[in-house]
Amino acid sequence: MMKRTHCCGDLRQDHSGESVVLAGWVNTFRDQGKGLVFIDLRDRSGITQVVFDLEDCPDDVVDNARSLRREDVVAISGLVRPREGKANEKLATGHIEVMGQGLEVLNRTDNPPILPDDHEAEKISEEVRLTYRYIDLRRPRMQEIMRIRHDTARITREYFDKHGFLEIETPLLIKSTPEGARDFIVPSRIYPGEWYALPQSPQIFKQILMVSGCDRYLQICKCLRDEDPRADRQAEFTQIDLEMSFVRRDDVLELMEGFMREIFSRLLDHDLGEIPRMPWSEAMDRFGSDRPDLRFDLELQDISEIAGRTDFKVFTEALSKEDGVVKAIRVPGGAEKFSRKITDGYAELARTHGAGGLPAVKYTENGFETGIAKFLGDIADDLIKSLGLEPGDAVLFGADKRSIANTSLGAVRLQVAADLDVIPSGVYRALWVVDFPMFKWDEDNQRWASEHHPFTAPRADQLDILESDPGRCLSDGYDFVVNGSEAGGGSMRIHDPNVQKVVFGLLNLSEEEAKSKFGFLLDALRFGAPPHGGIAFGLDRLVMLLAGTDNIRDVIAFPKTQSGADMMSQAPGPVDSAQLDELQLKVIEQAPA
Repeated sequence: MMKRTHCCGDLRQDHSGESVVLAGWVNTFRDQGKGLVFIDLRDRSGITQVVFDLEDCPDDVVDNARSLRREDVVAISGLVRPREGKANEKLATGHIEVMGQGLEVLNRTDNPPILPDDHEAEKISEEVRLTYRYIDLRRPRMQEIMRIRHDTARITREYFDKHGFLEIETPLLIKSTPEGARDFIVPSRIYPGEWYALPQSPQIFKQILMVSGCDRYLQICKCLRDEDPRADRQAEFTQIDLEMSFVRRDDVLELMEGFMREIFSRLLDHDLGEIPRMPWSEAMDRFGSDRPDLRFDLELQDISEIAGRTDFKVFTEALSKEDGVVKAIRVPGGAEKFSRKITDGYAELARTHGAGGLPAVKYTENGFETGIAKFLGDIADDLIKSLGLEPGDAVLFGADKRSIANTSLGAVRLQVAADLDVIPSGVYRALWVVDFPMFKWDEDNQRWASEHHPFTAPRADQLDILESDPGRCLSDGYDFVVNGSEAGGGSMRIHDPNVQKVVFGLLNLSEEEAKSKFGFLLDALRFGAPPHGGIAFGLDRLVMLLAGTDNIRDVIAFPKTQSGADMMSQAPGPVDSAQLDELQLKVIEQAPA
């Protein structure tokens, strides 16, 4: 093969007169007749137009060029010159072209099942694109995303190296420990009947590294959870994992804010501005979500006092419940835009989040109309004033226990914003959500469960109610949220073995169970564990935000489908009986249901 001198996106007018060798894929082919052939040659850096002309090029080279088709792999030698005619302003190389003088066909392609065209990608099913991922990845958009992913990892390493972090690998074959999701498990050939687990996160190992005196740890690591995939989640994903010793929460948040500013500034030339810190309770009350999207209004407002003065049964029954509330969202212009069908759809969405329905009303020049208007006569003036209503607005209500009213109305808020197209593009609003509850009540098992994980420390001023009132105890946890997406989450960790013992007890873990599941961590905490805390950013989710896509499969080179299958390699698949025999395993076929 000829020695490549430049990439296809490199050449500019300053290169005019130079002899170059390019290599790549034939992106487009045009035979103009009369011995004139145009080729657009593509590699990951871009596209260059190549012209083969019988007046300047040997006959056999032009004949060879005439035989090319899309996605053939070639190397081309030639001379750079200013493009004849009008420049192509859509291409970085659009002011030049290469006069082809030599051509080496490196590989002729079969008829491609798909073509790497960005404008055609939406017409091809995702399963087909993932089956031929090696072609799909040739698309300029996919090459751009892979570059963003690379740059994100590169900047991450540079930033944390500058701040004294050591990059340290942790094991992939570990002991199964309960971390909230189902483990992938791996049988051991050497220890028949024994099993490894693949790590859901390096959580325990990074805490052990702090006990070991590492002080500051970084790892860009694979994590695996045997759970159903969705648009922003895969069973196999990548984390930017961090831990620090001898720090307070403010120290962690300040350093991580600097990291996020660096990422958004260098990759998007965007200043995140002031990054507020919002208590979890405020996020839930105002936005109905622990990852609020601050790019638009439509905030939830508590109108319980006003609603309590009506005889509307939905309101009065909600307020009779323990911690019952009535919340409302004012939707500017909603009176004209909301049909009965649309509000019925919002009601159905609210029901999927536990609500009984979604009362609604329109406010016009004539007052309240449709929906529950007849129940609002006595409180009309107060409601208008409290919500700041103007003619043409609509109001959506949530009435139930606070948790249900907030969550259901929060989901409706997001759908309304999407339907009314009020979410601005190219805008990034970040915040820290802090002061999460330490525990949540598990109704099914009638016991407390960790809001984050069992190693999250309570806030220092909450230790006195940890045992006496765990439902009110706040943790020292924190989430970094951008545009309604949780980009990262972490906490200060429990470093006192006595506090860890209390937490395990509240989680209904006996001493024997705790020792069996977390024995080596509990032992480590007894031998001089420093105060420490950390965070993990989802690399895949972060790249999604930076690349402007809402599908995690767009930012992973070889992802699984929504059902967890690898269409290209055909995984998962069977293994031969000899492998099963070595592992002393047997597959039991189930009878059809």
